[in-house]
Amino acid sequence: MIERLAIFDEHYHKIGEAIRDEVHAKGYWHEVFHCWVIEKIEDEWMIYLQLRSKLKKDYPNQFDITAAGHLLATETILDGVRELHEELGINIAFEELKALGVIPYKIYNEIIKDYEFANVFIYEITNGLDTFQIQREELDGMYYMRLQDFFNLSNDTITSALVTGYYYQGDEKVSGSQEISLADMQALPQNYLKPFTDKLQALMK
Repeated sequence: MIERLAIFDEHYHKIGEAIRDEVHAKGYWHEVFHCWVIEKIEDEWMIYLQLRSKLKKDYPNQFDITAAGHLLATETILDGVRELHEELGINIAFEELKALGVIPYKIYNEIIKDYEFANVFIYEITNGLDTFQIQREELDGMYYMRLQDFFNLSNDTITSALVTGYYYQGDEKVSGSQEISLADMQALPQNYLKPFTDKLQALMK
C-alpha cells in the first residue's frame, strides 16, 4: 500500500498531501505519533525504549521511542494509538494517554530529510516487560532505562547508561543488560530530546 501523508508548512498549517517517499525526499513537514512508556519499579521511574529491527531501512538496530509512527492523511491524532497495538500489542483508548504536546524537529542527512511535527504522549504500565508483545517485523527487542539516566544521557551529563531487557536472535529471546550511548539512539536528535526531556521532567514533578 502506498502511504499518503498530510503535509504542512512550518507553522503547522496543512498545505496538501504527498506519498511518504516524496515527503522524506523533499523535506515536507508531516505529522507523527510518539508514545513513550514509563513505569515505576521499586520507587524509581523507568522509561522503555524499543530496539529497532536490524532489517529496517532507517536507523536499523538503534534504540528508539517505545512506539511511534506516521499519521496517514486520512487519520487524526486519535488514531495514533494503533501504533501501540501494532508495535507493542497494547490495546488502550486514546484517553488513557498523557499528552506532552507537539514537538517540531528535523533530521537532515544524506539519506533523509525528515521534518516532523511529533504529537508526543506518555503511557504508564505496571507489568514490566511482560506488557509487550512486540511486532517482530519492526522491532528486535525491548529495554528499559532509569528515567534519570535517560535525562542525564540526553543532556550529555553522562556518556552512557545501562538498559535492561531482551532482543530476539532468530527465534531465541536473549535477555540481559548493556551500556548504550547517544550513538545508539541516532533516530532521536538533540532538537527532539531537549524539548522532550524538558516536557517530561515538568510532567513528573
